[in-house]
Amino acid sequence: MSQSHLTIWDFILTPVFILVLTAIAKRQRDKRYPRGHPLRPYYLKGLYLKFAGAIFIGLIFEYYYGGGDTYHFFYHAKVVNSSLNESFGTWFKLITRQSVIENPELYKYVSQNLEWYYDAPAYTVVQITAIFGLITGTLYLPTAMLFAFFSFTGIWAMYRTFVNIYPKLYKGLAIAFLFIPSTFVWGSAIFKDTVCMFGIGWLTYTTFRMFINKDFSKKNIFLLVMSFYLVYSTKLYILMAFMPALSVWLLTTYSSKIKSGGLRFLTKIAFILICGAAFLLFIRIFANDLEKYSLDNIAATAETTREWLTYQSGDEGSGYDLGEFDPSIFGMLVKFPQAVVVTLFRPFPWEAKKVIVLLSALEALMFVYFTFKAFQKRGIPKTLGLIFKDPNLLFCLTFSLIFAFAVGISTYNFGALSRYKIPCLPFYAAFLMIVINYHNISRSPSSQLNKSKKIPALA
Repeated sequence: MSQSHLTIWDFILTPVFILVLTAIAKRQRDKRYPRGHPLRPYYLKGLYLKFAGAIFIGLIFEYYYGGGDTYHFFYHAKVVNSSLNESFGTWFKLITRQSVIENPELYKYVSQNLEWYYDAPAYTVVQITAIFGLITGTLYLPTAMLFAFFSFTGIWAMYRTFVNIYPKLYKGLAIAFLFIPSTFVWGSAIFKDTVCMFGIGWLTYTTFRMFINKDFSKKNIFLLVMSFYLVYSTKLYILMAFMPALSVWLLTTYSSKIKSGGLRFLTKIAFILICGAAFLLFIRIFANDLEKYSLDNIAATAETTREWLTYQSGDEGSGYDLGEFDPSIFGMLVKFPQAVVVTLFRPFPWEAKKVIVLLSALEALMFVYFTFKAFQKRGIPKTLGLIFKDPNLLFCLTFSLIFAFAVGISTYNFGALSRYKIPCLPFYAAFLMIVINYHNISRSPSSQLNKSKKIPALA
């Protein structure tokens, strides 16, 4: 695929799609966030950054890298949509990834270098891209605008979730969820990561909505199932980090409301047993998919991932090494601090050998600064006490650390790591913003925030 992926129509029609999508967003903003509402200024700013991130990726992968997996997803979608020239039935069979053996008419399309047809997680992105392509004429940049637009709804839903809990921190939380460069760059174009950010955003929103606000509406159940399916279909290991954090959050939230010490203890034991049973059921149902993440296979998986990313990105000079490790529980725990540090705080400026990696290093440096500020302001003992006191802080930190460990120990490339780590960055940044500004927190929502109690499809 050395040919040009962008055409003149990309540059002609992209502004049109941006105007249309912005008009839709403005209508939702004006309906849900009237003038004077504290969140109103951030709505379009966050969306514009998503558009900019998608365009940046499209241009840099076209004119700097000369291609990449974002265009590989797009190429697959173009081949799939070209089948509409034959029949809708053929297109539908390709979209639903039906057997080539049982449907030989699919061979002439799958044989066009569609190796991801047999890779379900990657093909999920292809399916979404092809469906969006029906609207955009299967042009890359307009399709990427749709990815950015829908991903923004998930990010905004996640932002609103935390603002509803900490209404006075809407400015700091806007930085955490909307304005981290890595998230709006790598989480906006045609990537698995974009789909996952959409999914994890709505998964967080519906979880908090259902278990805090007791809102078990059909809409929330649908959003929960859809977001769970999308994250499961594209990156299962995100769920493996999210579910333990969610369990900890539920345990600490509900047990803290029980005044009786004995009853609180029994509740915790019962909850742990229920979570354990649910986890075993989860393992049983998804055993085949979880096999490569087992402790026995993690070393081989990490090594395979490292070799593939080096080949895929060509960024040998951007690699890092955590050293050899023993794939046992003790071996994993030994590497846990290194893996977390490399995800959240590296590359250090002197490790950056490329401009793009240098930008990641500057972002990581800001995380170092705010982490130091958070713990320095209160002191380590008081900060730890605050974490265990507030279930939301514990949730954010638990997910961030588990996920940071998972990607840090299996990536081995700073360029790829800057992209793969984005699901945990908003949560860790939110954790830091809340800790730093905890003295300003008022749990009772302000009257302005209460003007928008219903959160629509655009959150």
